[in-house]
Amino acid sequence: GFPLGAARYGIKTIWASEIEPFPLAVTARRFPSMVNKGDITRLNGKLLFPVDIICGGSPCQDLSVAGLRKGLAGERSGLFMDQVRIVKEMRAEDERRGVSDDFIRPRYLVWENVPGAFSSANGEDFRAVIEEIVHIKDSTCHVPRPDTGRWESAGAAILGDQFSLAWRVLDAQYWGVAQRRRRIFLVADFGGLTAPKILFEQERLLRD
Repeated sequence: GFPLGAARYGIKTIWASEIEPFPLAVTARRFPSMVNKGDITRLNGKLLFPVDIICGGSPCQDLSVAGLRKGLAGERSGLFMDQVRIVKEMRAEDERRGVSDDFIRPRYLVWENVPGAFSSANGEDFRAVIEEIVHIKDSTCHVPRPDTGRWESAGAAILGDQFSLAWRVLDAQYWGVAQRRRRIFLVADFGGLTAPKILFEQERLLRD
């Protein structure tokens, strides 16, 4: 899904991490120039070709209300931590090479998952997701739970003028798909304040 959405907006997918046979077959046919790197748990960010955006939709079974609700402690949903690790390793390698702050990659992280992530572990899992992403930019920052005790379907966080994060629940039925399919989309910008703009500022008509 990420390579297709990216291609429609002129973004080229350089590489991906996948082990399931059917997605491998589809992407090999539809995106022949994209390199598959295999198992994400075996990848080292400093050895990967640097890219501007890292996208991940860690398997949702452990966070879904229809699943076993193991949360981030589950083996599948815990793959989110490998996405974070790779971003840290890639950015650290750019810093080691002396790349200026404005050009350290990846600049963006995108994470997608089911709305059950809001309530998994009584809301602690979503708090942990945000905090782990924030720690990529500032390892000392603590992200608290909402005062109400529950996460809203949209929100944002900003640190100074060099980091922003936003999330929003989107429903596929409003984007030309003939079914209801609600998903959280979270965007982090490690170099500026564009995350809320990306998710909240509509520049086109509905369904465009």
